[in-house]
Amino acid sequence: MRIAYIAPYHGPTLVKRRPIIINRSLAGATKIELIAKLLRVASHEVEVISQGEVVQLGLQFYPSFHDPELFDSKIPVWYSSALPIRFLNGRWSSFFTMREFKKRHTASPYDVVIIYNMKDAQLACASYARRCGVPVILEYEDDVFVDVGGEAIKGFRSKGHSSRFSKALKTISGCIAVSPHLLSQVSSHLPKLLLRGVVGDDIVRASERSDAQKLKWVLFSGTHRKSKGIEQLVQAWKILARPDWELHITGYGETTDVLKRMAEESRSIVFHGLVERAEFVRLLSLARICINPHDLSQTPGNVFAFKIIEYLAAGAHVLTTPMGALEREVEEGLTYLPDNDPETIGATLNQVIESGRWERNAAPYVCATYGSAQVSRSLDCLISQVLQRASQRNKLKRIEFASST
Repeated sequence: MRIAYIAPYHGPTLVKRRPIIINRSLAGATKIELIAKLLRVASHEVEVISQGEVVQLGLQFYPSFHDPELFDSKIPVWYSSALPIRFLNGRWSSFFTMREFKKRHTASPYDVVIIYNMKDAQLACASYARRCGVPVILEYEDDVFVDVGGEAIKGFRSKGHSSRFSKALKTISGCIAVSPHLLSQVSSHLPKLLLRGVVGDDIVRASERSDAQKLKWVLFSGTHRKSKGIEQLVQAWKILARPDWELHITGYGETTDVLKRMAEESRSIVFHGLVERAEFVRLLSLARICINPHDLSQTPGNVFAFKIIEYLAAGAHVLTTPMGALEREVEEGLTYLPDNDPETIGATLNQVIESGRWERNAAPYVCATYGSAQVSRSLDCLISQVLQRASQRNKLKRIEFASST
């Protein structure tokens, strides 16, 4: 099958050509790459089309281009043009992403379209796909009806957006989501897949490292944003005051400079910046504990941190704030933070270290459930179900048309 993957992907060339630090998602890019590769392994032809949106307003025009630095030589990546002018940016992005998709579809028709979340560009492409009779699968990562803190989005415009999103959910042909909460928003009759994350083969190999080989490290990895709770983590580390342990932080973002200033006097906090995949896996394999001190959500399950699955798969014990209901087998490797106040983080870390609870992990279950082989089969099964339903629906339409003439 030929698949269009309409996703806000940020590849290495885009990072060099456009200022996207504020809206860049490291985990999102990794997940998009892994899913695209698994679809290709299952003998599907995959193309990634990204809006490459620039949220920092300015008068510079960024032309469309084909990414020369591909994460897979057989998966092309196309970026639409961008013009980050107030009140025009979003519409420009939507129109030209859809135009790129239309051009690619006209040249060689797609059989299935996967949209990553429901940004305007994704919805525009989905609308065109449906007009062409192409089934659309929603990869649902972030609840569109609430903000990242789980609070209902208020204001006059929010009512219009909510209505638009509700209608869009009724027109999709299938759904992949990170939580049962998000899956509950789509029709119970649709093919659905709960996919909290994807574990690369490199991390599976890393999980084979014994506890004795792991170091006294706590690792945080991800984009540096306020909602991630990294500032509270750095404050907590100072409270913890365990010179025999180290806090390692990878990634980059809008709060990186603030974090480094906060940690200037602490020799046990190590910043690695943006690292290549191989280095990330190496660091992950060495950490006894990984941490996700995300801001608490008022709507559990509105988001789910992809990195939790990677942390667990590598054999680390994970401290995290609650992110919705999880399987008992997954929770075996977790310790919950009731909130992300520095005092709470510090006290919980100390308890996990002192009690030896860090030795508990959920790697076998997570690797078996979210490893590449299982996820590839699950995705292929979902696509088959979606295509089968679409075929049956088209057959009924032909019968209805024939009987009416």
